[in-house]
Amino acid sequence: MVMALRPKQWLKNVLVFVAPAAAGTLHEGSVLTKALVAFAAFCMVASGLYLINDVRDVEADRQHPRKSRRPIAAGLVPVPVALVMSAVLLVAGLLVGTLAAHWELGVTLGIYIAITLAYTFMLKTEPVIELACVASGFVLRATGGGAATGTRLSVWFVVVISFGALFIVTGKRLAEMPTATSPGEQRVVLARYTTGFLQSTLTLAATISISAYCLWAFETTGLASRAHLSPVWIQLTVVPVVLGALHVLLLLYRGEGSAPEELAYRDRTLQAMGVAWLALMLIGLYG
Repeated sequence: MVMALRPKQWLKNVLVFVAPAAAGTLHEGSVLTKALVAFAAFCMVASGLYLINDVRDVEADRQHPRKSRRPIAAGLVPVPVALVMSAVLLVAGLLVGTLAAHWELGVTLGIYIAITLAYTFMLKTEPVIELACVASGFVLRATGGGAATGTRLSVWFVVVISFGALFIVTGKRLAEMPTATSPGEQRVVLARYTTGFLQSTLTLAATISISAYCLWAFETTGLASRAHLSPVWIQLTVVPVVLGALHVLLLLYRGEGSAPEELAYRDRTLQAMGVAWLALMLIGLYG
């Protein structure tokens, strides 16, 4: 059951900490507590939705060389048990988010559940729309962190998160595309994409994300306005962001990156860029 909950995917939920961290308030006790509640709520809701997805795709997963090892597809977790656990997690996540943090977090979680269910049962075969559905999960995590902690979100923050999410999801699809040496993922929607289209979308998303991040970091009303010391420390975060994006682009054009969470766990270059970004940001906001 623990494997079926996909705990590795919980890494995505750290996005709930980004808004209060960027606002310079994460170190405050009440804010940190509410951010942790939001993290727990998203972990419960996301795992509940993963169970529903695996039940929905159980027959297709059994035909897949890798996904056939998933606990539900392999018969290790019975379908009725998975559905009961899913219902418990979804209700618990909504209650925790609404009662222990803020009602706006409960609304955000409800929207996340609705979009994900629509994707699972109807929209996953619709090109472009399915990209938006998956990307919205990242955006709702980030905005959920703001809702839980009462953090006002800047326009540039929303733009960076939105197009950064589109970049990640498009890169995943590009890496899943079948090639002459690899059959790719058995995902129906891939047949309706072309490699050229995904590469163009990836470049567009990366360009807008980096441009918006630069504006967010350099604008006097953006991150620079929250600098505890000189704003140069925050402005320097642009360097690891750009280098990290270029590194990911290189991996994607090589056909890697079909599992972004795996890159985060095993790619040392990406980890180094993340540590550099975090260090500069912490010095700038809290130093």
